[in-house]
Amino acid sequence: MSVVIAVTALPCGLLIGLLLGALGGGGSVLAVPALVYLLGQSPHEATAGALVVVAVGAVTGLVCHARAGRVRWAAGATFGALGTAGSYAGSRWSAALDPKVLMAAFSGLMLVVAAGMLLRGVRGARGSGGPREAGETRETQETQEMSRPRGARMAQGVREAGHRSGAVPLWHRSHRSRRSPGAPGTVPAPAADARVAPTAPVTPVAPGTPAPHATARPLRTAVTASSVGLLTGFFGVGGGFVVVPALTLVLGLEMPVAIGTSLLVILINSAAALATRAGAGSLDWPLLAALAACAAAGSHLGNRLAARLPAQTLTTAFAALVAVLAVTMAATTVPDL
Repeated sequence: MSVVIAVTALPCGLLIGLLLGALGGGGSVLAVPALVYLLGQSPHEATAGALVVVAVGAVTGLVCHARAGRVRWAAGATFGALGTAGSYAGSRWSAALDPKVLMAAFSGLMLVVAAGMLLRGVRGARGSGGPREAGETRETQETQEMSRPRGARMAQGVREAGHRSGAVPLWHRSHRSRRSPGAPGTVPAPAADARVAPTAPVTPVAPGTPAPHATARPLRTAVTASSVGLLTGFFGVGGGFVVVPALTLVLGLEMPVAIGTSLLVILINSAAALATRAGAGSLDWPLLAALAACAAAGSHLGNRLAARLPAQTLTTAFAALVAVLAVTMAATTVPDL
């Protein structure tokens, strides 16, 4: 590995890791274009070498999510094991494909990723207004409530508690005989034959437990896992933009848990695809090690950047970058097909 290539690998790895840490996924899609157009790798070598970067990034993120308890090991291992067959088939298919066709297909994948990122950014922008306005309304109501006298607030709280529970406050009971039945402010007594339905006990549900509507179906899970593995093996990408929705819809995991568990799935699929391609050709391991190390360092910087910049800004900028690269790749590869 020459000095020029080593110097070029430094910013590429930092950018990939920066996007992985800031957005939680999607940055690995830049590894293949960087290896082909900046580091002089062939398309087949790039799709195989990108798996090393993907695996290192998955391990780094998996450790952080596991410490926070956002990884479902059994579900992730099962989903990843079911995808190894698709990962093997995708790796074999990619190795036998013409390099120009492979890069044209990869440009189409990047356009899909960019469109998905833009759609997620638009949804996040629409959903950000509601909670903020609700929070401001609650804050205003709390400020107005605290400005009232203490005695009035206590009386209002007692009345609201009585109306919610259906019970009659003690001070109303003590003054019932002094008021006429039709007097204003009199609280009617509960009916003699009223029966209060017993409240069903609430069973605590652990975070990440499948939702009632998300019933795990073996055939559906196997097909989805194989499709994810096929994508990872064919393009050499982690496929987090597909794995996270799949874990949410198929297994019913909550979004934070699905993100953490997806890293385990990506790691298993990447390892299976890399093992399949191990004998297909030689890899530039020093270059890949330098790129992966820079990506791991950039991931930590991305985590800090995510806490300071709006997620919508990062998502839109990343989608624009991926879209420009996709159009450039398509313009250079499609005419030669």
